[in-house]
Formats: sequence, C-alpha cells, structure tokens
Amino acid sequence: MTTRVKVIFFKTIIHLIAFGLLSINYYASITDQNGADPVKAIIHFTGIGALNLLLMSLLFSPIAKQLKQPWLMQCRRLVGLYSFCYATLHILNFWWFELAFDVSLFLSELAQRPYIWLGLLAFLILLCMAMTSPLFVRRKMGAHWQQLHNWVYLAVILVWIHFYWSRKADIGETIIYITVIAFVLLLRKTKIKKWLALSKV
Repeated sequence: MTTRVKVIFFKTIIHLIAFGLLSINYYASITDQNGADPVKAIIHFTGIGALNLLLMSLLFSPIAKQLKQPWLMQCRRLVGLYSFCYATLHILNFWWFELAFDVSLFLSELAQRPYIWLGLLAFLILLCMAMTSPLFVRRKMGAHWQQLHNWVYLAVILVWIHFYWSRKADIGETIIYITVIAFVLLLRKTKIKKWLALSKV
C-alpha cells in the first residue's frame, strides 16, 4: 500500500468516525433519544469531543515517531480541524439551544460563569489555527506559523479548566483528562521549552 493510499484511507476513517458520531448524536437529540436532557447531552458531546480530538491531534507526532510512520503526520491537520468544528458547534449549541441567541442573556452568562471566558479564549486560539491551516498560509507565515500553532498547548489546558470548572460536582472524568493532558505535554516537553524560550525573546 502506497503512502498516498494510506493517507486517503486513514483520512476517510477519520471523516466517518468524527462526522458519523456527530450525526448520530444530533439525530438522537432531535428525536429526543439522547437521555433525559437532549440539549445538555449534545452540548456536552460536542465540547468533550473537541477536547478528545485536540488531544488526538497532539498525539500524532509522538505516535508517528514511535511507529516510524511519518505519513500519519499528513492526517494530523484533519483531526485538528475536526476539533475546531466540534468546538464551534459546542458554542453554537449553547448559544442557540440554551440562550436562543439572546445577546443580553449571553452577556449575563459570561458574568455569572467565568469559565465560559476560558472556553472562548481556547476557541479563539483554535480559530487562529484553523484559519492558518492551509498550506499556502503556512508557507507565507514561515517560522511564525509554528509559533502560532504552539499555542495549542495553552488551548488544551484552557479547555480542561473550562471543562473542570463546569463539572466541578463530578471530578472523576476531569482527573482522567488532566492525567492524559499531562502525559501528552510531557511527551512534548522539549518542544514546549523551546517555544517558551522563543516567546520570551
């Protein structure tokens, strides 16, 4: 199997899983088959899905190196874009289903729930990364592209804090996630140190 075929096959699997699960959950919520609170269920699914996909995108590099399969890196961007897609839907679900696009109510929520600010900040980082993901943009940005995309390390921490703060009554799941995040960041400690050093210059 050629590298091109491997990449196409793997990307197809990513599309089927990411889009498939999204479709199934929306259908279940629309038909009132997604638990006692379908709105809450779809908001949680898209939010936790964004975090899962973000973590997966960070695991591509160490896995590709460990397995000696560099072609896997060609699939990382797709997973990152799906993370952004899920995050976008997470925000839209909250604003639409919970707040009915009421701006004043949204501002009230921002005042009452500070963790929303952290989620929005993480989303802005993902937005910048998504907008600069095309290859021609990467070429134009040069070294600045990597500096920008290194902000993903801050984004994943902000997402976890947002998640933890919103679910403080149930910390079991959040502890599992922070353990995974710590492991992922530990795998990239050298790269993070270099990024932090360059950021201080």
